[in-house]
Amino acid sequence: MHSTMTITILIVFLVIIFDFINGFHDTATAVATSITTRALTPATAILVCAVFNFMGAFTGTAVAKTVGENIVSNASIEQWVILGVLISAIIWNLITWYFGIPSSSSHALIGSLVGGGIAYNGSFNVVNWYNLFHSVVIWLFISPVIGFVVGYIIMILLNWILKPFKIHVVNKIFLKLQIIAGAFMAFNHGGNDAQKSMGIITMALLSGKVIQTFEVPTWVIVVCASAMALGTSIGGKKIIKTMGSGMAKLTPVNGFAAQTGGSLVILLATLFHAPVSTTHIITTTVMGVGASKTFKCVKWGVAKNIVWAWVLTIPITASISALIIFIGKLFI
Repeated sequence: MHSTMTITILIVFLVIIFDFINGFHDTATAVATSITTRALTPATAILVCAVFNFMGAFTGTAVAKTVGENIVSNASIEQWVILGVLISAIIWNLITWYFGIPSSSSHALIGSLVGGGIAYNGSFNVVNWYNLFHSVVIWLFISPVIGFVVGYIIMILLNWILKPFKIHVVNKIFLKLQIIAGAFMAFNHGGNDAQKSMGIITMALLSGKVIQTFEVPTWVIVVCASAMALGTSIGGKKIIKTMGSGMAKLTPVNGFAAQTGGSLVILLATLFHAPVSTTHIITTTVMGVGASKTFKCVKWGVAKNIVWAWVLTIPITASISALIIFIGKLFI
């Protein structure tokens, strides 16, 4: 029992680190466009993002159950394996943060979970491939596409509606509206992303027989929400630069369209209990907004590098996690 409690505490500690990194890694999803268009100063934008990320984390736990119970069962792995899974996800997050690549913390965690589960059991059957495909893989591909289309359509509609008005009037109004859109984006980010860490902690509690059913304890919600909000308050300047100006030149109207479109897609995914990548969605929404003017406005070279990070995240993190677990099995 003492050993179980020690490992549980270590897992919670690593989840806090992961959530903290996730916070400053994914800050860009909510604040990059607001900073780039100067709707908000960096300090204010990040503070708004942190507050609404925290609030969003209390909106539900269905996504947590998808991550913590429906892909790899807690009965199939021991607690120390979950430690390896978290280390793998943290390593990949730090690598992509260092190089300024807006990759997915969500898919890093899920890829690590799949790789760790397979390596520990020596079998592919440990993974619920049906749930993985329908809740993760399908959304991995369709959510960025939906984000691009939604961003494109919203921008086309706004251009049509705002055509009679002068540019300086439109910019003045949308600088204010963009603050609301950024807060809405941060709220939905917290509602989807924080739940993934909640799922991992709850999975560890079940695996260690600390709890008997998959119900996310209130203290877990508070811990995950706080860690993500704190990480968000630190910010990720490199990724903010890539997200805000690296792919397309944005005006206040563009920023509003991208953030609103991205928020709606994330909300839709959360309603379907899908642990999506907010980074993927807002990235393609920005691209869709840029493409509404002309496809030449989008810096497709930058976009191509980001897409490669998306494609590689799950297999790379699965491999890192599997290697960690194989090494762990030699000593445990």
